[in-house]
Amino acid sequence: MSDTQQGFRSFGEQALHYFDRPHETVTTSQIVSPAAWVGRDLPPLEKIAYLLNEEEIAEIDAALKVAKASGKPSRELLSEDFPLPKLAPRIGEWRETVGEGVGFQVIRGVPVERWSQDDAELFFWCLGLHLGRPGGQNPQGDLLGHVTDTNASKTDPMVRLYQTSANIDYHCDAADVVGLLCLKKAKSGGQSRIVSSVTVFNELVKRRPDLVARLFEPFQLDSRGETKGDGPGSIPITPCCFADGKLKTFYHSDYFRSAVRHDEVPPFTEEEQAVLDTYEQIASEPGIYLDMDLQPGDIQLLSNHTNLHARTDYEDYADPVQRRHLLRLWLSL
Repeated sequence: MSDTQQGFRSFGEQALHYFDRPHETVTTSQIVSPAAWVGRDLPPLEKIAYLLNEEEIAEIDAALKVAKASGKPSRELLSEDFPLPKLAPRIGEWRETVGEGVGFQVIRGVPVERWSQDDAELFFWCLGLHLGRPGGQNPQGDLLGHVTDTNASKTDPMVRLYQTSANIDYHCDAADVVGLLCLKKAKSGGQSRIVSSVTVFNELVKRRPDLVARLFEPFQLDSRGETKGDGPGSIPITPCCFADGKLKTFYHSDYFRSAVRHDEVPPFTEEEQAVLDTYEQIASEPGIYLDMDLQPGDIQLLSNHTNLHARTDYEDYADPVQRRHLLRLWLSL
């Protein structure tokens, strides 16, 4: 199957698309945008979320049957193999909300508790085909991530922390949108914490205007072994780009900070340390961020251009069948 026929992008293709952010000028002014939300000003999650109705769920069930009857493996499916004619206008609204609006969308009521895991995976993959174009989440080409504690070491710098129960600091993924579908929640903790990177920028402009311009210059990003072959230990990434009145931000607390472990990366200057510390301090202020306690059947769609996301640590169930488990999609719009 040629790339033009595939419904997905490779890890590299997706990253190139995501980082192809237009940039016109450095701005040190506050940005007016629907994506500049503040957590304390938002309604409760049950009022923000879209609840699927019985007719929409019936259409999804019917689409599952069509996709399975096609006999195609999921990698070869296209959006037309999972027909959602009645839900299509709503999906268009979600795409607009995430890509051009507030920057996130929650959908509730996906009947994961009566589906098999295979059906949940098939549904989420095909929803991604309707929203945009799914892409690889690592150089190995994994397309549908499983966010669960694999008992991997929390202290190993090469372990991606979503494979543990540890706290995960603020970051963005290298895709326009990250989507999560909750299959099972933890015994306690494990909340999804999100914050508007536009709001954090605006607060930095107010509090430390002297630091703002540094966000438009590259920081080294630790590759953590995810470059091919003997690739570099770190790569330069510019956190902020600004064009046509829109700010797009890529930020990764752990990977920016750990890049200095490489001999070729110089220690942070006083200014660089202040930028990282102040930026993260703002993002971590109660009232600015929003915590979501995702329930089984909840979907969270989040723009990686206008939000940062994190996760609180959690305690899981001893029974493997009950353990916290989310499916993850990376999407290009």
